Amino acid sequence: MKSDFLRKIIGGILLVSLISLAFNQPFQEYIHIPKNITVFENQEITVDAAIPVTAKLSDDNAVVALSQDEKKLSLHGKEYGKNGVVLELAGFPVKKVDVNVIKDFKVIPGGQSIGVKLNTVGVLVVGHHQVNTEEGKASPGEKAGIKVGDLITEINGKKIEKMSDVAPFVQNAGTSGDGLDITIRRENDEIKTKLIPLKEKGDNSYKLGIYIRDSAAGIGTMTFYHPASKKYGALGHVISDMDTKKPIVVDDGEIVRSTVTSIEKGSSGNPGEKLARFSSDREVIGNITTNSAFGIFGELNKQLTNGIMDKPMPITLSDQVKEGPAQILTVVDNDKVKLFDIEVVSSVPQKFPATKGLVIKVTDKELLRKTGGIVQGMSGSPIIQDGKVIGAVTHVFVNDPTSGYGVHIEWMLDEAGINIYENSKQKAS
Repeated sequence: MKSDFLRKIIGGILLVSLISLAFNQPFQEYIHIPKNITVFENQEITVDAAIPVTAKLSDDNAVVALSQDEKKLSLHGKEYGKNGVVLELAGFPVKKVDVNVIKDFKVIPGGQSIGVKLNTVGVLVVGHHQVNTEEGKASPGEKAGIKVGDLITEINGKKIEKMSDVAPFVQNAGTSGDGLDITIRRENDEIKTKLIPLKEKGDNSYKLGIYIRDSAAGIGTMTFYHPASKKYGALGHVISDMDTKKPIVVDDGEIVRSTVTSIEKGSSGNPGEKLARFSSDREVIGNITTNSAFGIFGELNKQLTNGIMDKPMPITLSDQVKEGPAQILTVVDNDKVKLFDIEVVSSVPQKFPATKGLVIKVTDKELLRKTGGIVQGMSGSPIIQDGKVIGAVTHVFVNDPTSGYGVHIEWMLDEAGINIYENSKQKAS
């Protein structure tokens, strides 16, 4: 009887101890050590364990090296491959962490101010207007069901690439009295409609009753250049049409150098802006093949330099970015790239590509004095932390221009078509 009672007492004490341990914060942090960790060759990452740990490699292969102290576990990637690390608590194995070592990967950070010109797929409808005819006012385009944001891709079966392609069809249809067979692209749908041009009163010209545009231009900041593939990424966010507010569907485009001429300083409720002009020679330094939520992408035909960090640098994966001091590379005067201090306020360890993974705050006194913080045109400025590229500036907080969002570099590389996991069989120079 006494032995049964003693066992119950001991069991109760153990149960209470285990429950207390489970709710203990250091133990919780220990248990939440990731099950999977990715590290680049020749790089090291440190995991805080909160309580003393004992770690052992599950295999004898030499792809990763371990070092540890009382509350930290450091993993050093030695060569491409996989291994496991068994974590022990009081001599008992409690967790296995799979470690994936991928080939060394580097990019050259940007920071340069660039001019951007986008050519749309077809011509973009940016508005309606009323044609003043003998019978009254009407908009043929609106009557045909064409909406703002539509892309006119074909007229009478002929491909439309620029605004000048449209005029001959309009005059011919007006003279003959025949309507135009128009193909439009609306988001992911293709729509066909009939449009009959109307004659302007007191004029011999015929009108469609719509405003159209075939290109857009602006400025931004280069984020990275990957020498091995010649691919680049910039801006960190999508370019939308100023009238329709919808993302521009790109047929092609080009980038040129640009020079910052002045700064409109930002303030609460009034985002500032870099004012810049395209380089006088208008020399095309790269193309634009993609305009997405993560920025613009393409290939450079010549390498850009920033004069500060012109050698390839390693990157940091989204789940390894730390809160704390960092820097950005950007231009605020002419074409000189400078480093400015910021702080990473928070970082979301995203498992899948997503925007706004970082919240940053400008702390540099010089940058605050010149710009007030983050301004339009600064989008794409690379963020550097501990000698690695971690992401790019994307948006400013309207009510606090000293702060804004950033995107993780991992997702920009993915959108550029650079797979750091798949391409790990060949080292990037």
